[in-house]
Amino acid sequence: MPSWDDVVRIGSGLPEVEESTWYRTPSLKVRGTGFARLRTEAEGGLVLMCSLEEKEALLASGDPAYFTTPHYDGHGSILVDLDRIDAGQLAELVEEAWRRKAPPSVVRRRDG
Repeated sequence: MPSWDDVVRIGSGLPEVEESTWYRTPSLKVRGTGFARLRTEAEGGLVLMCSLEEKEALLASGDPAYFTTPHYDGHGSILVDLDRIDAGQLAELVEEAWRRKAPPSVVRRRDG
């Protein structure tokens, strides 16, 4: 079962990522822009940036690792239950969230 430390390890392997806070909770940012945040709200979960289409697909999959709350309706982010997500899928989602928020020059450098 992945933890916030695993999210940090995955994110730290990407260019220009820093640990920070966002809404007073632990987060990862790329050049000052958040792409992952550990929620402390009652439902918990990890917030990861994504497209609305990806969010809809993840929720429609029925996988209990993915959820949302009314607060996030219409927003390009998915909530992830770290107790239920596969480590490989988490790594893919963290990188995709990073790609959504990283400047194009940083993404190009990563892609070589």
